[in-house]
Amino acid sequence: MKKTFAVFVAAATVAGSLVSVAPTAQADNGRIAAGVAGGLIGGALIGGAIAASRPAPVYVAPAPVYLEEPPCRLIRERFWDGYGWRMRRVQVCD
Repeated sequence: MKKTFAVFVAAATVAGSLVSVAPTAQADNGRIAAGVAGGLIGGALIGGAIAASRPAPVYVAPAPVYLEEPPCRLIRERFWDGYGWRMRRVQVCD
């Protein structure tokens, strides 16, 4: 956090000094292209410094989970009760 704040303060200081000293921009003889190129290069340098100050994310796989099946389970069974077919649950243990 301190590094990021220091980078922002440095960038603001440089930008403030350039604004106060720089003359008004004029687009004759291609001088604007040099300013645009300088701004892009400066932005790339400051962005690279900010990106390099943060640690890379690290992936950690979760621990495996083992489930034991219960020894018994309920199943649905169809049966005849003398009047018609019905369903009931029956416990089956393997």
